Amino acid sequence: MEKDFKDNKESGNRKNVRSKYRTEYSGDHTFDYKDPASLHRFISDGGKITPARISKLSLNQQKQVAAAVKKSRNLALLPSGTDAYDVFHRAELISPVPFEV
Repeated sequence: MEKDFKDNKESGNRKNVRSKYRTEYSGDHTFDYKDPASLHRFISDGGKITPARISKLSLNQQKQVAAAVKKSRNLALLPSGTDAYDVFHRAELISPVPFEV
């Protein structure tokens, strides 16, 4: 049994091998902060930036995506979080206009 595994390993017959990086982004691809539609795929439902091990980007590309997302958030092109995250456990605003009984 052990010999069969060794023969498979030496001959290079690997099955279900996944690539470490995404092939759709070349090494010289730049992520544009003015394109929120393409940056939205790197943001989770909670508003966090997806880590490189999940997004399958190289270290340099992950840094570029993070910088582009942060710049896009500062310009209000992308939300800073979900609606539930933004209003959860906040006190309700009190109207400055007095009410009458």
